[in-house]
Amino acid sequence: MKLERITSNPKRMNGQPCIRNLRLTVRRVIELLATYPDREELCREFPELEDEDIRQALIFASSYLDDRIIELPNCYETVA
Repeated sequence: MKLERITSNPKRMNGQPCIRNLRLTVRRVIELLATYPDREELCREFPELEDEDIRQALIFASSYLDDRIIELPNCYETVA
């Protein structure tokens, strides 16, 4: 999948991934989603942020999360 709305420029926001070359980083978008549970309020506060920007920011952020296997001590039992 191509994330054409995610841009990175070393001269803007220290090269952090941004939304459409705005001064709005992917990290900030994720923080805003957590801060504004009401999407309509978020859109009022940040009218430049479009639904596709949010969708691509979530895809971008999730691509950096690795599936990891964590070994648990033997005292834990698996519940099936």
